[in-house]
Amino acid sequence: MEQGLITAVGVDVSKGKSMVAVRRPGGQIVMPPIQINHTTEELARLAERLQGLGGDIRIIMEHTGMYWRPIAHSLKEAGFFVSVVNAILIHNFSDNSLRKVKTDKADALKIANYGLTFWTELRDFSDEDETRQMLKMQCRLYERTQKISVELRNGLISLLDQTFPGINEILPAHYCTKRGHYKWVDVSKRFWHKDCVKKLSESAFTNTYQKWCKKEGYRFSRIEAEKIYRAAQNTVATFPQNESTKTLIVQAVDCLNAVYESMAVLRTEMKRLASLLPEYEVVMAMQGAGDVTGPKLMAEIGDVRRFTNKNALVAFAGVDAPPFQSGSFEAKSRHVSKRGSPHLRRTLFQVMSVVLQRSSTDNPIYSFMDKKRAEGKHFYVYTVAGAAKFLRVYYARVKESSNSTPPNPSVTTILRRASLATNRSTCAHSRGSCSRSPAWISATNSSLLIAPSASLR
Repeated sequence: MEQGLITAVGVDVSKGKSMVAVRRPGGQIVMPPIQINHTTEELARLAERLQGLGGDIRIIMEHTGMYWRPIAHSLKEAGFFVSVVNAILIHNFSDNSLRKVKTDKADALKIANYGLTFWTELRDFSDEDETRQMLKMQCRLYERTQKISVELRNGLISLLDQTFPGINEILPAHYCTKRGHYKWVDVSKRFWHKDCVKKLSESAFTNTYQKWCKKEGYRFSRIEAEKIYRAAQNTVATFPQNESTKTLIVQAVDCLNAVYESMAVLRTEMKRLASLLPEYEVVMAMQGAGDVTGPKLMAEIGDVRRFTNKNALVAFAGVDAPPFQSGSFEAKSRHVSKRGSPHLRRTLFQVMSVVLQRSSTDNPIYSFMDKKRAEGKHFYVYTVAGAAKFLRVYYARVKESSNSTPPNPSVTTILRRASLATNRSTCAHSRGSCSRSPAWISATNSSLLIAPSASLR
């Protein structure tokens, strides 16, 4: 095998298929772009063909939705170095051409050229990355489910305004069971119309309500019972008390509770997956990071080691204000870039909201935002500034923790890594070491490595 021979495999991923091209330094095209379907047979044939090329092979592909996963996992199990790169980095990469060509074949060659250019900065996709990807999918699903819950909740309130106005305002919204139900929702199913309460005496309703609370696992409050009874006497219902109206309310409640139960399951799984990551304890100890926002932060940020510095993390979140200067002109008022992850920005605003409402005055993030607020800054301005400062603190604490504490993988992860190591060993025996850098490339700091979701350099 020729020493120092490197080969970059560019993969332009799409749904169910990919375009694959192979390049070497000097503009040499080893394999012209070919289309590969994401089937077991064709992926196995591709792996066999790549193994026969020899030298140090690295496979580069864009982080395109979830479409990259079949080919990435197949080639990873075959023992290859696989790097999944942020699509923005590929898009902004110049392929040294004045022509603007946009085809799958051209994109595959461009991705391969990107791999050659940033050879030492490529990061191998790992099992930890797989856990982070699964956590991210769980968090994204939770967000979508939460949006549905808001629509269903508003729909139920609209119906109750016609049958039992104000019932949702009487009971505190924070009362929630382990199933994820809210008390006012379950109450509205049992007492779906004001006449269900009005026809009873106050003592009879109180006893009925007490028995219902005991059965459903809610804390009984006599004050709540009195408020519900008074509301039933004074409010006006526009829908009649009949079976049709009951069906409307009951079905609306059942739909909403089903979504709440799904959200509870997702929260449990998000917490479990997040607990497998090495930075879990550090992140959860930060003020503003709760059972939902904490896993979201870890999912959207990923491994902080892929960022060159704290400012790169701020840029990835899109809460930075990049300079704008040309010639003698330099902008004094700058806007945030919003180039990064919108999901991360949304989570950061949730965290900042908690910090403003619940943090103590000795919290440096709260003190910083309070100072900006005292200066007369707009809410959006000091919230964005607080989010940027929070990310810098996050980066410092997590980076320090990752450097001092080794990861604690699960048994499944250990076994999987052992299996992959065996595959790599077999692959290396036939084509040489997959991770050895060629002699003509100088070594760089491994902290620059960026994948799968990548950062901004």
